Amino acid sequence: MHNRNVKLLFALFTLSGFTGLIYESIWSHYLRLFLGAAAFSQSFVLAAFMGGMALGAWIASRATKRIVNLLAAYGWIEAGIGLAALVFHEVFVWLTQASLDHVIPALGSPLTVEIYKYTLCGLLIVPQTMLLGMTFPLMSGAIIRRSPEASGHHLAMLYFTNSIGAAAGALAAAFLLLGWLGMPGTMFFAGLLNLILGAVVLSIASAGEPRPLAAAPTGGAAPVSVHMVRLFLAAAFITGAASFVYEIAWIRMLSLVLGSSFHAFELMLSAFITGLALGGLWIRRRIDHIADPVRFAGMVQLAMGLAALATIFVYHQTFDWMAWALHALRRSDEAYPLFNLFSHAIAFAVMLPATFFAGMTLPLFTHVLLRGGHGERAIGQIYSANTLGAIAGVLLAVHLLVPEAGMKLALVLGAAADILLGAWLLRHSQAAFRRVHAFTAVFVGMLAATATARAGVLEPERLSSGVFRYGRAVQTDSEVFFYRDGKTASVAVRRQYNNSVSIITNGKPDASIQMGPDRSPTGDEYTMVIAAALPLLIKPDATRYANIGFGSGLTAEALLSHSGPRGVDTIEIEPAMVSGARSFFPRVIRPYRDPRSNIVIEDAKSFFARHGKRYDVIISEPSNPWVNGVANLFTTEFYHDVKRYLAPGGLLVQWLQTYEFNDRLLGSILAALGENFADYEIYEMNGVDLIVVAVAEGRVPRPGPLPVKETGFMDQLKRLGITRAEEIAALSIGTKRDIAPLFAPLAAPVNSDYYPFVQLEAPRARFHDSIATAIPGLVVSPLPILEMARGTVMTYLREPVPHYVPSLNLRTQSAALALARGLLQRTADPLGTGEPMVINTLLALKRPGALCGPVVSKTAMEQLHHAAELTLAHLAPEVRRALWIERRWLDCAPGKFSPRVRQRLEIYAAIAARDARAMLARARALLEQGSTEGGDDWGRYLLLTAMLGAQVAGDPEEAQRIWRAYATALYPGGVIPPHVIYVANLN
Repeated sequence: MHNRNVKLLFALFTLSGFTGLIYESIWSHYLRLFLGAAAFSQSFVLAAFMGGMALGAWIASRATKRIVNLLAAYGWIEAGIGLAALVFHEVFVWLTQASLDHVIPALGSPLTVEIYKYTLCGLLIVPQTMLLGMTFPLMSGAIIRRSPEASGHHLAMLYFTNSIGAAAGALAAAFLLLGWLGMPGTMFFAGLLNLILGAVVLSIASAGEPRPLAAAPTGGAAPVSVHMVRLFLAAAFITGAASFVYEIAWIRMLSLVLGSSFHAFELMLSAFITGLALGGLWIRRRIDHIADPVRFAGMVQLAMGLAALATIFVYHQTFDWMAWALHALRRSDEAYPLFNLFSHAIAFAVMLPATFFAGMTLPLFTHVLLRGGHGERAIGQIYSANTLGAIAGVLLAVHLLVPEAGMKLALVLGAAADILLGAWLLRHSQAAFRRVHAFTAVFVGMLAATATARAGVLEPERLSSGVFRYGRAVQTDSEVFFYRDGKTASVAVRRQYNNSVSIITNGKPDASIQMGPDRSPTGDEYTMVIAAALPLLIKPDATRYANIGFGSGLTAEALLSHSGPRGVDTIEIEPAMVSGARSFFPRVIRPYRDPRSNIVIEDAKSFFARHGKRYDVIISEPSNPWVNGVANLFTTEFYHDVKRYLAPGGLLVQWLQTYEFNDRLLGSILAALGENFADYEIYEMNGVDLIVVAVAEGRVPRPGPLPVKETGFMDQLKRLGITRAEEIAALSIGTKRDIAPLFAPLAAPVNSDYYPFVQLEAPRARFHDSIATAIPGLVVSPLPILEMARGTVMTYLREPVPHYVPSLNLRTQSAALALARGLLQRTADPLGTGEPMVINTLLALKRPGALCGPVVSKTAMEQLHHAAELTLAHLAPEVRRALWIERRWLDCAPGKFSPRVRQRLEIYAAIAARDARAMLARARALLEQGSTEGGDDWGRYLLLTAMLGAQVAGDPEEAQRIWRAYATALYPGGVIPPHVIYVANLN
């Protein structure tokens, strides 16, 4: 009966591994919400998890002799893990919120705050991790009691089943459970599985358990000595440390190939654990028949070290493989699973050889001690020593090896440790020439390690190429002159041949500055300077600033160029970022030298909680939510918490992107912002970047006049081509009242730390290379939607802006102004406008008699409509009146217009006058006549005009009737621009 249950217990232990990895993943997410994502907090989470498991395994090793029914004890422990999981979310939320609201503000000292936070997080997970650590020794002992003749096979099989379950758990959590259930639901689901698991195990255990065999050597092995026990415990510690050095280095390395997304991380973790599982599977049928397991263990360690060295050369090729894959795959929903599958294959190619050998070590080491008569306690002792080694490996890799030696040398040093350990084990084997074997292993291994360290691979140009984004293994149009592997990221600085310089984090450019003063500024410069300029102009009395993310340092530079700020705290998580940004000297110099500047290396959430300062302005610069960890700066919990650090009337200023994104993701972020802040206003920067300014109470104030006496600050603006206040104010798109309804039809969930919609879906949008079009579409809308429907006060340019200004709104207004002047000034030369997009329109419409007579050319009609679309929503009232109501530029009498031209001019005049009833009547009449002679584009324009007129005239039912009558015919494919839906749904 007992033997028949062994296979069932293997299956149940697979489920235990499945839930265990879910817990590790979800606990890490929870604790980082409270501790932040700095290097120390990341390593603390891993250390707490592994430390608890080590302690649990050690306790189990001491107690197994006295436990009559190990399987029953295991069942109760699984049930205890499940019960703790069921209440974890509520306990975490209550404790952390109470801490932020009451405990932390009362502690005072930042050091005391840190000690309290880490202690609380330890108390939250260490008890459960101790229980998890007991599971392997207890289940192993229970199965070996039932079938002692194949102890080695059973140990390897348990290691395989638990590991393969863990690998499946990593994938299930990342790709299924978190999206369906969120973090609380996933934790609850895993808890239920553990309770079911515990109940099944307890029912099997009720049949009783054989008594443990006396601890004695088996299979003809000699009794294991105290020296040999210590040797293998030390070996378990060393190989655990080396394996986790590999894991940290590989994950950091592969993030440069696969990207730094949450999905990529879980794919890497799954590949690592699967390799361990396969190693255990391979050795299970061989372990009981190995004549000299000590020698075999030494050979395995040697092979593992050499395989780890080989991964460096395999990894070098993965950049080319990813480049090939991105050229072969279509950027679509259907191809995204293939991209993840290929990413998983790359992770396997790098990790599998070494992890395959690593998966043999624990079963082998434990088997040596069991075979030598050390008893059941050997299981827990080896497991505990290996786990303690893992903690040491994490701390060494994160805080010493990677930042000081780099990823490549960190991996070489880990491999050298495994090779030396293998030689040490060979020295203690039963082989006749064991000393020769050990010396040969050292010689060959160190030669291989030295050759690998000196190999000309993994050059900075390749490591910083961003192949996962651009599909090129090496960027040939630039040079890398700074590269450093930091504690949390790899930072590079690259100079393009046009003399622009970019700072790059894990292959993703974070900021770019044109260093040549005679060249046009980059789009990033525009966003970074305006992020500082807006709060300086909106709240000129602000003195205390916090800036999340250093980037290039240009935002801090712009803030400090003004005399208003008395203190600017710039919080950056990665020290290498601050070092790399020195490459922007002399463009960026004040953050390093101005006494008002305070650069802090810390996670922002942790910094705010630890110091409890309140700021007049908080600026958040990180703008890529697909990057693992960055999405937490766009959640409802972040917005709720950040308010406590804003002084009354304070501003939150945040950089949002629309590229590698989509409207549903942007809507999710704005929904999170909107439910925590009374108002926000969105400013458009360069066609793909947005700046949002939010206030906790009241309405966002409008920017004030430019401070002409602040010469340093004015120089920053002049560099961008900004010399007048309206060039800042005209960047505004709309407020919360205007923008929120634009995203309402998408029904995007509120982005949350606990239901991380953006973190899970943004990597897919990045792969698609999609763009959130709703807000840019509103900017260039051919009709004045916000002005008429919401009463938004628009700011219009008085003069065109320089050609290099990248703002979509300013470029559109500037082109409209150039077109209007070209038409109204009869002697104006169309070729001298300086605006390429209006030259053809001017050439067509300024031709004598272009719109006169009964027959008008198709080209003239198209250019007339282009002129209307460009100008009607983007010109000041007096210019619109001259252009479309008075029509001073037309050279023929009204009676000479054809009906087609007259009808169009009447509609354009109604729009220019903002006459909603005339817009409705004229557009509706043409729709009813079937007047789409200009093609579907004209019909869609009439539909939008009629609906906007009806909505503004107070007749939403008529707007809906018109929409139902014509939408299907005019949008047969069902792809409807967001701004059209916005008008259809206006109340």
